[in-house]
Amino acid sequence: MTINFFRWHELDAATKARLLRRSQETIDGVLDTVRPILEDVRVHGDAALLRYAERFDGAKLAQEDLRVSEQEFAQAEAELAPDLKAAIERCCNNVKRFHAEQMRRVEADWMVEIEPGVYAGEKVTPVSSVGIYVPRGKNAFPSAMYMLCAPAVLAGVPQIAVVTPPRADGRADAASLYAAKLCGIEQVYKVGGAQAIAALAYGTQTVPAVRKVVGPGSPYVAAAKLLLSSQIDPGMPAGPSEAIVLCDGSANPDTTVWDLMNEAEHGPDAAALLITHDEELAGKVAELLPQAIAQVPQPQRGWLGTVFSTYGAVILTRSLEESIEVANLYAAEHVLLKVEDPRPVMDKLHNCGEILIGEWTPFSLGNYGTGVNHVLPTGGWAHSYGCTSVWDFLKRTSLSEVTREGFAALSPAVETLTVYEGFQVHAEVLRKRRA
Repeated sequence: MTINFFRWHELDAATKARLLRRSQETIDGVLDTVRPILEDVRVHGDAALLRYAERFDGAKLAQEDLRVSEQEFAQAEAELAPDLKAAIERCCNNVKRFHAEQMRRVEADWMVEIEPGVYAGEKVTPVSSVGIYVPRGKNAFPSAMYMLCAPAVLAGVPQIAVVTPPRADGRADAASLYAAKLCGIEQVYKVGGAQAIAALAYGTQTVPAVRKVVGPGSPYVAAAKLLLSSQIDPGMPAGPSEAIVLCDGSANPDTTVWDLMNEAEHGPDAAALLITHDEELAGKVAELLPQAIAQVPQPQRGWLGTVFSTYGAVILTRSLEESIEVANLYAAEHVLLKVEDPRPVMDKLHNCGEILIGEWTPFSLGNYGTGVNHVLPTGGWAHSYGCTSVWDFLKRTSLSEVTREGFAALSPAVETLTVYEGFQVHAEVLRKRRA
């Protein structure tokens, strides 16, 4: 098995660029496949969705089956094992508590006096309508359901439409429906892939059009969001999983190997990097990695092998400072810090979706139950996007109010600027009030 092992300072520019670009190449490669799907949904609506459900998901649905019924919600809850329901409830409640604290810190509206008689501020309102994409591949992801639905509901979005691929039997995943119900979601539609994003963007006979779409997905989903970005706000780019394990010599190599595989098991287009300046640790992890991969069942074993020969790697740097530089350049979705003194390192990490600190905070806990959101920017977008929060479902509106005295004091300066920029009506508006 080939495991990429690189000394960062010896890499050529092309190899560095390939590692930094990761699966974005895959997304670019499916754009031409996705375009006709989007147009088909725009023109034919539900009929196209039903055809694609059968073609891509193996589910033969009638039009009335597209929306999950109350009976399906009840059936889903009834068939789940008690321990699974308890686990969903516990983790979902942690996510609710964390995002409720975010809402507590949101000032609904505020104004301050900028200068005498001149007031400026903001008011905060929810996005008017949001579509939430909850993916499903070989397995289902109820955690993605509560990660996205909880902050949307807490933010007060008046219309929330969830789309998720159907199973071959035409039903939605039971655990995901249970998580949706815990969050207070009523509209769930059995639609997946690029066609689901098109349905949310254009609206169909059954699926409502929305203003914004959030949620992770396959390269086809990411491509659909990109192509529809003039129709909807596609939210932050959330594509294939990626992670950095940033270590010094204090890290346990045995657990570090498994930490490195954690996010890589999501699929062959995932990315996972061990970044360390400790040559002994790097060598040990590279040695143990094939043995650990061999213990994992298929299909994840095959995916892991693909990841660590393509987008994944063990990267040896010359110093902890260089490790931090590489991590900031890469801008990963997840970063796990396994260093002796994590706080100074954390302060220098500026570009990442989340930071998990220490041996006892593995990716698994952050992905499910610490309360923070696991829907994070991928593909290097952590350079400019942050983690999913209630702010993804809120918007700010500027407020201004000026008294007569404030107008008299401020308007001459503003008039000077309007005249300079050639806006004569702007200037006359001010002069009329001073007349």
